[in-house]
Amino acid sequence: MKKLKSGTIWIIAVVAVVLILLLTLWGSFNGLVSKEENVDEKWADVQSSYQRRADLIPNLVETVKGYRDYEQETLTQITQLRSEAGQAKVQMKGATTPTELEQANILLDNVRDGIKIIVENYPDLDASENFLSLQDELAGTENRIKVDRDNFNEAVRDYNIKVRRFPSNIVAGMFNFEVKDSFDADEGAEKVVKVEL
Repeated sequence: MKKLKSGTIWIIAVVAVVLILLLTLWGSFNGLVSKEENVDEKWADVQSSYQRRADLIPNLVETVKGYRDYEQETLTQITQLRSEAGQAKVQMKGATTPTELEQANILLDNVRDGIKIIVENYPDLDASENFLSLQDELAGTENRIKVDRDNFNEAVRDYNIKVRRFPSNIVAGMFNFEVKDSFDADEGAEKVVKVEL
């Protein structure tokens, strides 16, 4: 009876050790898979931010340029109308006939109507607001990219620790989980990017 009891204990001990090893391997494998998927997700976030920048910034720059050009044209028209108003005033002062006076009045009415249309349609011309919005969007976009890169690097660090730490390093070696590279800036990336309008 003692032999049977001793043999049973021995079998239970061996089964327990095998179960502990299997559970350790299983937990390590699943942990590595989770960390690797997290790395892939964070890299996808970085790529998504890059795509957002590639889609958004050129369109914003073109919008600001268009508004700037439109405002410049509008201000040129206003300057021209002011000049014509000055000419009409001179013509009125120098008018010697009713016809000359009427022509000066028509010119002055056209100037007044032109200025009225411009002011009514575009009362708040101010391209500087668009430039400030562009600056804010540029800063916000670059901040998003930085956060996503930082999150990616953190995920890579956590994954690499798991790949290299015992006992998961054994599982990593068995199932080809390899250390991943974190995000490194391109050579010359420390130089300021030039935005041209």
